[in-house]
Amino acid sequence: MTEMKNFIQAILILSAVLTSTTRAEEVIYAQVGDTVTLKPLGLKDLNNNYLHWQYGDENVLRLAWRNPHGGKDFLTTENWKTKLSDDSSLIIINIKQENFGTFVCKLLHKSDKITYRLLRLDVAVDPASPLVPGELLTLTYSAETPPNGQRPEIHWLNPRGQKVEANQGRLAVSVTGQDHGQWTCVVTNNNKEYKAKISVTVVDLSPAPLHPLYTSKSLPLTIRCSIPAYVSWDQIKAVGLEEVNWHFYPRPGSNHISGYQRLFFLSLDDPPTWKKVQGRDLTPALDLKKGLLSLTRKQVREDDRGDYVCSMKVRNGVTLNRTVHVKVLQLTSSAGTELISGQQVNLSCSLGEPLPSGLKLKWVPPQQSSLKPDHHPAHLTIPEVGAGDGGRWRCELWQGNVSLTSAVITLKIAEPKLSVWRLVIICSVTVIIVLLLILVFFICRRRQRKTSHHRHRLCKCKNPKPKGFYRT
Repeated sequence: MTEMKNFIQAILILSAVLTSTTRAEEVIYAQVGDTVTLKPLGLKDLNNNYLHWQYGDENVLRLAWRNPHGGKDFLTTENWKTKLSDDSSLIIINIKQENFGTFVCKLLHKSDKITYRLLRLDVAVDPASPLVPGELLTLTYSAETPPNGQRPEIHWLNPRGQKVEANQGRLAVSVTGQDHGQWTCVVTNNNKEYKAKISVTVVDLSPAPLHPLYTSKSLPLTIRCSIPAYVSWDQIKAVGLEEVNWHFYPRPGSNHISGYQRLFFLSLDDPPTWKKVQGRDLTPALDLKKGLLSLTRKQVREDDRGDYVCSMKVRNGVTLNRTVHVKVLQLTSSAGTELISGQQVNLSCSLGEPLPSGLKLKWVPPQQSSLKPDHHPAHLTIPEVGAGDGGRWRCELWQGNVSLTSAVITLKIAEPKLSVWRLVIICSVTVIIVLLLILVFFICRRRQRKTSHHRHRLCKCKNPKPKGFYRT
């Protein structure tokens, strides 16, 4: 009988153990200031039982509760800011140092519970002040060891989301402008990842354009250079700003300019101002505290072809620079823009250098022109221009399906004019005719005078007598 009783008790105990839900302690990592949500995972029939969240195993602090009748409450003090969600999860807001530890969720009148161990994760950056490209950045982490004594795995993610392996959680890297932003320390424990973030400031110029600046003489010129919006003027001064310059390097073989030119430099007075050296009629941006360093002009010139270099010298002799390659598309006419109908003319569209691979030209004649180019030469010949060829001719530069820029020329077509020789002949004939008329006039005039003189001689006597013989 006693053996049967013991057997029944053993069965009841085993049943109680099997029906209870007691999960192994789960480890969670968090930073000070984070918000953490602890879920009552695996606990069943929550709405029909009394649920309690508590902090600690011995000196218990009740954080939140819920009863089957819909009542609930949670703790909010200076050191504890908690909430209880609709699914009975405990939300700990703006975690403080004293909030790390053990959390237990229990169902009263049942042995079901779940335990969390909240461990602190810290990350640090050295130096904490802004860096410049080329300087050494050191990132470190520290984390409490879980109760099982197994250290978690650590790696870092750079601001571009790329994985960077670290030596026992310590990372040292020579920074570039792309390293500015949030670095993430990823802690992996029991196949679960926890992340801690830290901000790194790298003072640099905004990235240079990936492609040259294609423009033409009919367009305004803007050569861009700037400091990123996330970098303040105070941070620029903090990295030991020494000078800011603009230089121009003309295209090799240019007939207009030889050697490079220093265009502007920045006077570091308060407020900072631009000083002109060889300005090339360019105007620098006036709002420096917004990071604008660009140069502008109302219209492009042919001699703008070349490289414009914006440079900033900071501490330790580091020079940050960005280069803008300017390519000017020019459309010219071999016979000028005022033409005579029937005249031959050659139109040339060029960057002043061989066209790079991947680029092509497209001609757009006036709408009324009979010439419709179906190929893409750099030189276009019009054998005999007509009235329909007058107007705007446009040469477009394309890369694939993208129009990069265009150049325009306006042709004026006039009716044929008399040639110089023809004009000389007509004038000569006219002069000859006029001289002949004058000669005829003088001859006629002279004959009239002779006739008049002869008549006067015949009638000279006062008393003329008739012809005959007279006695003397």
